[in-house]
Amino acid sequence: MATVTIDSLELAALLCSRVCHDVISPVGAIVNGLEVLEDENDASMRDFALDLIRKSSKQASARLQFARLAFGAAGSAGASIDLGDAQQVAQGMFQDDKVTLSWEAPRILLPKNNVKLLLNLIVTATNAIPRGGAIAVRASGEGDAAEFVLTAKGPNARIPAHVESLLAGASESGTIDAHAVQPYYAGMVARAADMAVTFSIDGDEVTIRAARAAT
Repeated sequence: MATVTIDSLELAALLCSRVCHDVISPVGAIVNGLEVLEDENDASMRDFALDLIRKSSKQASARLQFARLAFGAAGSAGASIDLGDAQQVAQGMFQDDKVTLSWEAPRILLPKNNVKLLLNLIVTATNAIPRGGAIAVRASGEGDAAEFVLTAKGPNARIPAHVESLLAGASESGTIDAHAVQPYYAGMVARAADMAVTFSIDGDEVTIRAARAAT
């Protein structure tokens, strides 16, 4: 493995590509629904189009709100983010999806990088169960002593390929693409929060732990 070398402009471009990838599908569905409304007179088809627009609008909004907190500068005016806000945007991501999310964490303020790391680890947990399943999120401690434990359980659960090296800031080629930028960025956030991330797997359950890095 080689240390990833990337400048700030390329990193920003890759993160933008990642966000666009996440929202393009529901936005495209909205466009399709509007086209049906323009061209279709059948009442049942119009109802179908309206339902598609309604669901896709909620999905696009949820994904953008999640990205704003996980990747963006949300809360940049202060040093902390409410875990309740993180719970809200995380649960919004899993509406009508093949993954269910349970949340066990106090509603407290935590340093923003800790919360951003937690949200990025939820994305990683989703990738650990490609056929769907259940993700449980637990948070304990306060401030810089906060710790997170995420479990992802489902058929064919696995630790996502290369995720551990990407979190550590390395890849086989020393470069990353838009697919790999999320775990790489999560590693940057983890180091900024002075937290270490570890993985383990037992049968169909992957556990991700994030705790204060050893000194």
